[in-house]
Amino acid sequence: MCCWIMMGNDTKPRTKDCSWFAFYLALSLLFGNQALAQIRYSIPEEVREGTVVGNVAKDLGVEIPSLIARRFRVVPGSKDAIFEVNQDNGALYVNKHIDREELCQGGAACLMELKILVESPLEIHYVVVEITDVNDHTPSFPEREHIFEIAEHTLPGKRFQLHTARDPDAGVNSIRTYTLTSNEHFEVNVRQSDAGKIPFLVLKKSLDREQNNKHTLLVTAVDGGKPPKSGTLNVSIIVLDSNDNRPMFNQEIYHISIHENIALGTSIFRMNATDLDEYTNGEVEYSLGKTLRRKVYDTFELNKLTGEIKVKGVVDYEEIDIYELDIEASDKGTPPLTGECRVIIKIIDVNDNPPEIEVTSLSNTVSEDSKPGTIISLISATDVDSGVNGKIISHISNDVPFELKPSYKENTYSVVTKGLLDREQVSQYEITIKATDCGEPALSTYKTLSIQISDVNDNSPHFDQTSLEFYLVENNVPGNAIFSVSARDKDLNDNAAISYHIMREGSQNDIMSFLNINSETGDILALKSFDFETLKTFQFQVVATDSGTPSLSSNVTVHVFILDQNDNAPVILYPVSSNGSAEGVEEIPRNVNAGHLVTKVRAYDADIGYNGWLLFSLQEVTAHSLFGLDRYTGQIRTLRSFTETDEAEHKLLILVKDNGNVSLSATATVVVKLVEPREAFAAADVKSATKDDEDNNVTFYLMITLGSVSTLFLISIIVLIAMQCSKSTDYTSKYLQETNYDGTLCHSIQYRSGDKRYMLVGPRMSIGSTIVPGSHANTLVLPDRRGTSTERSEQM
Repeated sequence: MCCWIMMGNDTKPRTKDCSWFAFYLALSLLFGNQALAQIRYSIPEEVREGTVVGNVAKDLGVEIPSLIARRFRVVPGSKDAIFEVNQDNGALYVNKHIDREELCQGGAACLMELKILVESPLEIHYVVVEITDVNDHTPSFPEREHIFEIAEHTLPGKRFQLHTARDPDAGVNSIRTYTLTSNEHFEVNVRQSDAGKIPFLVLKKSLDREQNNKHTLLVTAVDGGKPPKSGTLNVSIIVLDSNDNRPMFNQEIYHISIHENIALGTSIFRMNATDLDEYTNGEVEYSLGKTLRRKVYDTFELNKLTGEIKVKGVVDYEEIDIYELDIEASDKGTPPLTGECRVIIKIIDVNDNPPEIEVTSLSNTVSEDSKPGTIISLISATDVDSGVNGKIISHISNDVPFELKPSYKENTYSVVTKGLLDREQVSQYEITIKATDCGEPALSTYKTLSIQISDVNDNSPHFDQTSLEFYLVENNVPGNAIFSVSARDKDLNDNAAISYHIMREGSQNDIMSFLNINSETGDILALKSFDFETLKTFQFQVVATDSGTPSLSSNVTVHVFILDQNDNAPVILYPVSSNGSAEGVEEIPRNVNAGHLVTKVRAYDADIGYNGWLLFSLQEVTAHSLFGLDRYTGQIRTLRSFTETDEAEHKLLILVKDNGNVSLSATATVVVKLVEPREAFAAADVKSATKDDEDNNVTFYLMITLGSVSTLFLISIIVLIAMQCSKSTDYTSKYLQETNYDGTLCHSIQYRSGDKRYMLVGPRMSIGSTIVPGSHANTLVLPDRRGTSTERSEQM
């Protein structure tokens, strides 16, 4: 025998486990008719465990008390036993939770066949239990949402199959119908098939994605249970786009403004065209029109995806002040649709161009005698900027005697002189012209004109001093240059070429005949040798003349002072014998006391200063203890009283020498005779007569000497005063009166210039002066006693 489980209207044999089948077959063959009994029960699913299905022992006719002994039981299957029998009372009860949908799938009857085994004797009984359905399941869809993509141009009547709901329940508890939420575009339609009811979504009105790109619907599956249960399905309708809209700009014409010289790469505008379509139909690409000027493509670029307009090249207002760009926006549909607009870009001027100065005419050289207002150049200023950026203000920025004079035409000027010019003060001018525009910030340009001032002979030759003093040592070499004069002329070239000559008119024309001058260098030559003793000073005028046309000249007075040389030996004035020799006899009483003046040796030197300063000394004397000679005065005096042993006659040899570098000298011999007093008085009377004549001659010579010295002194004073008045501050002289007179017939005038002390000397000269030769003259330079005295006082 076989075990069968019946499901629905179809009866399908279901083979158990092979081992159990073999066991049951053996029992059937062994016991025969005892295994043919069958009982049928019915019980709903989902009952509680322990629920009694029926008393199977009673229904089979098996005695209750024998159930245990006969091992009354349900033969177990391959799964856990859902039903068991109670051996105490023979009842068949539910041993495990019953789920019909788990045990029997489908809508047919769900039958479970149980095998009841009884031993002693062995019997097998079949019990069929029908599991009836309970509406314990709700309809469910395989997915929670069903998405459809429907093109907006789809025609009405189009059907779209929905997911089919499943309900494990059977019979009336299974799915009975589908419903759809109310809408204007769709409805639900159900088609019956062997598999069940299949729902369809039907388009009843055309879609428009631009109005609504998505529709959300709810489909409900309802079963036939009481109460009915339902399940829902979310249906999303995504409306697919069709390229039925072209890109559109907000405006047909856009106006924007940018400044020139805007940085390269700067974004100046972003185009925005909208396309109501989506995806490729709504993706917009931008492009520049094909008929624009080449300069537009060189200056601007358009991002085809973003529509951003950027600066690609230099934007120059002065080149182009307005650009017109035709912009096209195209979608990616098939075929693509296009929209157009125009962008007008106005360039705003920036003050980026400085003014330019152009010199149209220029005279590089201007005469220094040009009158004020003389035109030297024509200039013009331009600025390519516009408006206030192109307005120009021009002027000369530096301090020069020139100015700009505007002409009738704007920004055109004449450069003219505004004052007198003097080449000797400024020979060249750099005229800086500044042109500034009125932009913000203002830009400026500078132009420099180099003007040379040409020379005019308007300056006479100029000597540094109105009078010059030169000192010339006597006995100069004839034909040599003794000194030089020099003049300067501020003019140039021939106007400054100076020639010199000596004016030979005047009272000293005979002296000037011995002078000559080099006309080019100004060197003055002496054609004869001068003698201080015959000529001590003279003056003449030198004229300096330039080579201009007409020529100009000036003169300077030259004062020449002859300086003494030691070229004259002392001359003995007394004693002098009748034959002219320097010898004399003096008689003195023997009874004279010490200090008695015996006589005085008188001498004269035609030189002056040290050269004429005489000193007396005893060269030979018979008795040194008797006579003494004053070194400076030449007086001979007794040193002591005479004795009887002293000789009656004494011879004195006296040396007279000057103080020149190379001393010159003369000697005189005086014989002193000692006589008795009476003889001395008689001799004195005789000599007095002879001495009167000699004294008269000496007096005459002394008067001549003093007169010449006084004259020289007055001339020197006048010359020095004139020099003092004419000298500059760096050559001021301070006259110092020499107070150290030594008793000889000489005098000197001293003056100071800078750190030098100079002395004009007559026959009288002080001790310590020396002759120092100069470059053009020889002067006497004295030691600075003040400095010496100061040093001594500091040492003290």
